Amino acid sequence: MITRNTRQKVAIREAFEEAGRPLSTGEVLDLAQSKVEKLGIATVYRNVKSLVDEGWLATVELPGETSRYEIAGKDHHHHFQCESCSRVFELHGCLPGLDRLAETGYSVRRHELVLYGSCPECNGNRPAR
Repeated sequence: MITRNTRQKVAIREAFEEAGRPLSTGEVLDLAQSKVEKLGIATVYRNVKSLVDEGWLATVELPGETSRYEIAGKDHHHHFQCESCSRVFELHGCLPGLDRLAETGYSVRRHELVLYGSCPECNGNRPAR
């Protein structure tokens, strides 16, 4: 399936590339509107779905949250959600041996890990500890 590369879709792709983190559709709208002023939320939803279907975006599911999306094809990683601003960030890497947390007899195929706290911006640029 060939999809058109409209100004709107280009602006949405650029929003993800420039943000460098998972985005909600509302965040995509805010960022992409700086390039396409009359961009609407329905167009964002349609294009995000198209980009997921094409394999350019991957869905990020966090418990109790609306879906976010990030550029697909990255190595295994986890996420951090700021409890102040609700933004989600990528955490690179993974702790070895997480599969050992499952008791004998369980077969771990995959895992997700989300850390919660304050991002540097909400933390006044001080590292949280």
